[in-house]
Amino acid sequence: MSMDRRGGFLHALLLCSIVGAAGCSSPGDDAGQASAGTDGGSEGGSLDSGVGGSTGGGLETGLSGEGGDTGSASAGAEDTGDVQPDDTGAEGSSSSTTGAPSCDETTPVELFLSPDDSNSMSSPVQAREAALSQWASVSAAPIRTWEFFNYYSFDYPAAEPASVVVTPSLVHDEGMPEGQYVLQIGISSEAITPEQRPPMNLALVLDTSGSMEGLAMDMLKASCRTIAHNLRAGDQISLVTWNTENAILLGGHTVDGPDDPMLLEAIDSLSASGGTDLSGGLQAGYDLAGQVYDPDRINRLVLISDGGANVGVTDVDLIAAQAELSGGDGIYMVGVGVGEAGDYNDRLMDQVTDAGKGASIFIASEAEAQRIFGERFLSSLSVAVRDVQVELDLPPGFEIVKFSGEEYSSNPSEVEPQHLAPNDAMVFHQQISTCAPALATDDAPIVVTARFEHPIAGTVQEVRVETSFGELLAADATQLRKGAAVFAYAEGLKAYKAATDEAAQAAAVAQARAAIVTAQAALPGDADLLEMSSVLDAL
Repeated sequence: MSMDRRGGFLHALLLCSIVGAAGCSSPGDDAGQASAGTDGGSEGGSLDSGVGGSTGGGLETGLSGEGGDTGSASAGAEDTGDVQPDDTGAEGSSSSTTGAPSCDETTPVELFLSPDDSNSMSSPVQAREAALSQWASVSAAPIRTWEFFNYYSFDYPAAEPASVVVTPSLVHDEGMPEGQYVLQIGISSEAITPEQRPPMNLALVLDTSGSMEGLAMDMLKASCRTIAHNLRAGDQISLVTWNTENAILLGGHTVDGPDDPMLLEAIDSLSASGGTDLSGGLQAGYDLAGQVYDPDRINRLVLISDGGANVGVTDVDLIAAQAELSGGDGIYMVGVGVGEAGDYNDRLMDQVTDAGKGASIFIASEAEAQRIFGERFLSSLSVAVRDVQVELDLPPGFEIVKFSGEEYSSNPSEVEPQHLAPNDAMVFHQQISTCAPALATDDAPIVVTARFEHPIAGTVQEVRVETSFGELLAADATQLRKGAAVFAYAEGLKAYKAATDEAAQAAAVAQARAAIVTAQAALPGDADLLEMSSVLDAL
């Protein structure tokens, strides 16, 4: 989740989404097809879904991409899947295959990593609801693996104010090929209380078009009421509604504390009717947010909609460009999706919020509204440090073959930095492999550097951790085991969606379940792991 300490120092940047940054592959449509191939291994072998597992029957699954979600990737790709093109060896490794590149045993590897915005977490909620509620099929849910790492919690140490803690961990499990490892990097922020946060200035931009009738409007109101309950005396809030026309219900209203009566009255008055001019609604919202902008506050535009756009400008790129340009003054967007699976336009909402440096959230129940805007109020609406970019330095011969984030590259200009919330962590889970395993000795170095901007001064700082393979292999890997479970769960859902028969579906679920069982041995009773297990049980 992404947040900020001082709203006046936030700014919106255009991400690789929509068309992709130069050198980055752009994500494909979620309607694309994926395939899952499985090979049974020996009992106690590795679970090759991004981690070598100590349970299960050595199930090795290669997942090809579902559109842009997974599939073959290279440096600079937005991908979470297996980047090995086939069983002859990883890209960049020595191979007898004609034309394959030779193994570089002399040049150290330097990679730059990025998640999607660290507060984007819509797809795991949609996937859970698809399996556990009245939704017809999990096929209705998009699966973006990096959002699962944003949504589920990791217990990394808290940083000092305006800084981060870098925590790498590494495993090589029995049954994994020589020279192959699972590496996880946690970048954690400071921990703050609600009393320590700066005052807020929120503009709620609310879709009241006819398509919002029913569940969507109920969830819009539940989100607004939960936000209202967590405001403090002195916070400011504005309400703009939009359908075919725009109406300002509140403009820069200063609340007298939680559950401000005037704010609740405005929320209760909302109803659905008319067409859906999303472009006009965004413009009106940004105009009002700009008028009441306060550099000493957290300035946020919260767009709540089912993602429809049938009146006015409906072209995705034009709407996204408007969000980008309007967001350039330090007003950061949070996009909140609501509605039924068959009606919710995930792609449009994701692209609009992505282009405006925004977070994409989905609210499916009152409990979820409480989770995001109650329990996670600070991490949903604040920022601890800005423009975080992570550099990973490995010995010669290494490459990433599976990756949980949205993009990585050897060229830092191709990887967009991201904001990091307080009470939160960015988590990068990857499988790495080397064509020169003899170089991966216990004293072989691994260096992780996090560069970021101070949230107030704007100065660039960095935290650098220098360690070795031996040190990491001997250290605690509890959070890595949970990351492996999250990775296998997301990839398993993709494979389940793509499966053409029950046997393939069962294999996808088994792969994910094995990694969750391994993680539960290290984290018994973990609520996130229990939730993932319940979804697999429903499938």
